[in-house]
Amino acid sequence: MSSTVITNIAALVTNDPSLGRASPGSGESESGGTSRTSALGLIQNAAVVIDGDRVAWTGESSKAPATDNRVDAGGRAVIPGFVDSHSHLVFAGDRTEEFNARMSGRGYSAGGIRTTVAATRAATDAELEANLVRYLTEALRQGSTTLETKSGYGLTVEDEARALRLASAHTDEVTYLGAHIVSPDYADDPAAYVALVTGEMLDACAPYARWIDVFCEKGAFDGDQARAILTAGRRKGLHPRVHANQLSYGPGVQLAVELDAASADHCTHLTDADVDALANSRTVATLLPGAEFSTRARWPDARRLLDAGVTVALSTDCNPGSSFTSSVPFCIALAVRDMGMTPDEAVWSATEGGARALRRTDIGRIAPGAYADLVVLDAPSHVHLAYRPGVPLVSQVWRRGVREV
Repeated sequence: MSSTVITNIAALVTNDPSLGRASPGSGESESGGTSRTSALGLIQNAAVVIDGDRVAWTGESSKAPATDNRVDAGGRAVIPGFVDSHSHLVFAGDRTEEFNARMSGRGYSAGGIRTTVAATRAATDAELEANLVRYLTEALRQGSTTLETKSGYGLTVEDEARALRLASAHTDEVTYLGAHIVSPDYADDPAAYVALVTGEMLDACAPYARWIDVFCEKGAFDGDQARAILTAGRRKGLHPRVHANQLSYGPGVQLAVELDAASADHCTHLTDADVDALANSRTVATLLPGAEFSTRARWPDARRLLDAGVTVALSTDCNPGSSFTSSVPFCIALAVRDMGMTPDEAVWSATEGGARALRRTDIGRIAPGAYADLVVLDAPSHVHLAYRPGVPLVSQVWRRGVREV
């Protein structure tokens, strides 16, 4: 294996809290503390040494050790690769008409998720895989070096299993979401569908997945059904995640905490008890601002969560219906503008926060021993991701020590 040093980095976000530096203008007091800004571990005039697929050293550029190769960052900022911990990429078709109708203020009843289910079932394996690879590549170009994705658009044993089989060939972070909605085939017998999801479908899907998820919401699955589904998944070795409290107040967040779910995702409608439960647990609140943007729904209150001490992640929720974006930078800008996050907090949540939502310590940071997943920005600071919204700032993407973009 060869070693490479990237030098002349204007500002390096390491997410190593031992470095404890805040970005200029972040508002952190000189006394420091444990704020999310100090957690960025910012190094000015920095360098990174990559040895094989791992980070070997970080520090001031003038102190960088000798390596086999040398790359000049040209005074640009470098951040960890984005960890997109919530997406739905195994699907066919799109829902342009539904989005257009919603944005035009007209009522629309195209069937929502069921429309995508029909198109996905009709697609060939090759068509689904080509679509998946297309969006994974699109996300990588925008700096996402780790990406979780789910099933949920097949809702039959065969279609859910093939979705996960295809996904597992392209990412390690695969989630079984047979409990996305009650299958149209079981519209008159939801209990029978829950039995399928926790039985034959789970048996077929578990070998391809790391996680199990459920949409705990009115119109999808109630608390008791969600608990049964997640508990069955745990018995098969899958760890829980929960679509929680997106459309209304409900039991999703409390259930996620009860079952030690890695994340409760959406978290738009929260009681004080929900916030307290998250703050006193390992469960990460994963916020998905692309969904609110695309549905004109109420924004999650990230400030409330952060001030309570909740660990927050930011993700795209890329899917064809309610959040058809693969751009984490876009979600960072939304979170800063409309959800009360500082630029430092949003970048941390899109990197280290996402890693925590996947219970990973080898990604989301640029520190010795972590995978060499990093993004070179065409800007002198990570703050430009929110400061210059919509501008393609990702200049280079390195994944596991190899430059991919």
